[in-house]
Amino acid sequence: MPDLSTISFFLLACLALNATPGPDMLLIATRSAAQGRLAGLATYLGIATGAYVHAAALALGLSQLFIAVPMAYDIVRFMGAGYLLFLAYQAFRHTPNADPQSKPAKRHSTWAMYRQGMLTNVLNPKVALFFLALFPQFLDIERGAVGLQILILATILNLSGLIVNGVVIFIAASARTALSHNQRIRQRAQYFTGIVFTALAARLVFDTKG
Repeated sequence: MPDLSTISFFLLACLALNATPGPDMLLIATRSAAQGRLAGLATYLGIATGAYVHAAALALGLSQLFIAVPMAYDIVRFMGAGYLLFLAYQAFRHTPNADPQSKPAKRHSTWAMYRQGMLTNVLNPKVALFFLALFPQFLDIERGAVGLQILILATILNLSGLIVNGVVIFIAASARTALSHNQRIRQRAQYFTGIVFTALAARLVFDTKG
């Protein structure tokens, strides 16, 4: 098990990283603004589950596959981009029009929010490379099973993420509550959700490992 000083330093690093705006925070904020706090929390829990998947892959040595086999990195990258474009299509498709009598935008279930958060994280090979770059700096083979140490570090990362993104969820959901009566705002929020997913897909397609 990592010692207290290692855990403390890693926690500070995680808080700094989680507080830096990125794709996960944008996705959580967008879902919170569109459907409220429960949707934002479910999205975060899905992302946190994805982090555990990457942690397990690191423990098993699978993360190094993306470095050893560039094609594997590209396959996962394009799968992730395709999934994000599918989510963007759904968001644009269910955008309400300005007619007060029109049907409201489709609301996704909590399970759907969780699943989407998890898949967008798991299908992002950059997260795997992030784990591969950061975690080994805090591992010590003399302090027990490396797999257990990775699990502990992943839990610290997720707890720090819950602290930071909990604030994001609260703020975004509060803004939604204040503006929920405005049909035009709801329409633009749904369009923005689609734009966010499209931008995240483009980021995966055009960004490289380097």
